[in-house]
Amino acid sequence: PDYLVPRSRSFTITERMSVQGEVLLPLQEAELSSLTDSIKKLNVESVAICLIHAYANDSHEKVIADYIHTTCPGISVSLSSEVSPEAREFDRLCTTVANAYVKPLMAAYLKAFATRFYDQGFEAPILMMTAGGGMTTLETAARFPIRLLESGPAGGAVLAAETARQCGLAKVLSFDMGGTTAKLCLIDNAEPQTARQFEIARAARFIKGSGMPVRIPVVEMIEIGAGGGSIATVDRVGRLQVGPQSAGSEPGPAAFGKGGDMPTVTDADLLLGYIVPERFAEGKFTLDGERARVAVESKVGKELSLGVFETAEGISRIVDENMANAARMHAVESGKHLGERTMIAFGGNGPLHACRIARASGIQKILVPHAPGVGSAVGFLFAPISFEVVRSHYCWLDSLHASGGPDAPDSADLQKINELLANMQTQASTIVELGCTGDRPDSLSVKRLAYMRYHGQGYEIEIELPNQDLHNEDIVGLSRQFEHEYANLYSRPVPGMRIEVLNWSVHVSTRSTPEACLKTGDTYPKPNTAAIQAAGVTHETTTANCEIWCDVTGAKRQARLLWREDMAQGVVVEGPALICEHQTTTLVAADFRSYADKWGNLVVEKIN
Repeated sequence: PDYLVPRSRSFTITERMSVQGEVLLPLQEAELSSLTDSIKKLNVESVAICLIHAYANDSHEKVIADYIHTTCPGISVSLSSEVSPEAREFDRLCTTVANAYVKPLMAAYLKAFATRFYDQGFEAPILMMTAGGGMTTLETAARFPIRLLESGPAGGAVLAAETARQCGLAKVLSFDMGGTTAKLCLIDNAEPQTARQFEIARAARFIKGSGMPVRIPVVEMIEIGAGGGSIATVDRVGRLQVGPQSAGSEPGPAAFGKGGDMPTVTDADLLLGYIVPERFAEGKFTLDGERARVAVESKVGKELSLGVFETAEGISRIVDENMANAARMHAVESGKHLGERTMIAFGGNGPLHACRIARASGIQKILVPHAPGVGSAVGFLFAPISFEVVRSHYCWLDSLHASGGPDAPDSADLQKINELLANMQTQASTIVELGCTGDRPDSLSVKRLAYMRYHGQGYEIEIELPNQDLHNEDIVGLSRQFEHEYANLYSRPVPGMRIEVLNWSVHVSTRSTPEACLKTGDTYPKPNTAAIQAAGVTHETTTANCEIWCDVTGAKRQARLLWREDMAQGVVVEGPALICEHQTTTLVAADFRSYADKWGNLVVEKIN
């Protein structure tokens, strides 16, 4: 990707810290005057400061920041030792630069945003969603706006985790499909899988390694270019491709009638009968089926010598297989199996495509929660106020002792690690408490992690630490825990290898951590099979039929058409069926059945 700061605007200063945080070369403060003169000449709004090993000792970065604040008032400053205080210099630099890039704009926007509310008498704290799945204060968001990246999809993962907790599901796949992208997230024991890094500004969209690394706490998802607006094309060797290019909302799919003439997934779904025009968007938006037919037939069908329905079926199948393949790859990379999971589907297109993706992934059960079309926004309401602090402090795990001592030059002082973790917890707790309206300090949940690896490796595994000071007897248990997690990911541990710790993390939240192990299996009420009705609803006046293209038989077939609100608890609807609501439609394929559970979720089960 193109870097946010060109070489001509990158400056150096004489200084050097060691990896242990010792001053090897003092900061040459005499150079600060010419540095700020150069900054003034550029007329910049924001500056990023990133010095080597500043994560270990931030004193030099702070001196430079203070000098800039004094001589260049009004300029926004981002320090790498605050934004991303971790080893890996290039990642830390990219993260700090990205933070500096958006900081002035976000600070001004958030200030104006809050002022509008406060001027109208709004007194409660305003909280912002972060990429890590928690809420934070406006002040923290303005200081570290980089943490707000991908916060919308994170809200969807929070919704799926809350649904899993409510229903007692230990293993879940969150599936969020909107207009341009699909996001999938693995959730275990009501906690979304998390990571420390993701990429932005990818030169090759959705391809790892082609973007700019950003190191912040983030809910780990796999994202692909598959949505209702994904465009179908035929490549130069005659293959049907769907996405990642998208028609977006302007001009949108051909059926929207806004000038778009490229065939999209939404156009294909409309032709297959999966979208009922009069029930789309509460009937407030008119879909043009003829425009969809022309686009699909002229742009793809003729080139492939296929009929319009076969072409539409091909578009729909390919986008579904792309998503199923992404889900399988994501699970394999995490050492997990999809077949034992329940899918929680939401987003404007998620429930419409869930059955086919579940079938291809070996998933037997799907849940569609309340208001699925705005699932990410609903997830915000469940998100706790939280903040995570990460620090790099390298050491060998087997060298940690209560006291290093002069006779153990390779040992690390366990007391220093405990002090580090305590300071991190205090910092995170202070930020969390600022967002609380009541007396919450005693109810804060704390999670401590260490990021470990075998010596010589470049990828760490997060290992949970005891929520108390570490003692000598804890080290053996942590070593066993690491080898167990390593074996889960890579089948077996590596004997005889030393374990090293690179980073330490403390996550503080207003919500208690879910139980260590939820009850496995479902807690759903059994459907009342004796009460199955012709249309699966309690009021005959709401029943209707429609014609769809059945993805099981490959032919047209009559399907039940009903509103979700008319489904009584436990009453089964056999597929094929379309269960409509104002924001989306759930397609119950011919080899699935559906019913509403006691929590109001729509359950879609595979019929074996």
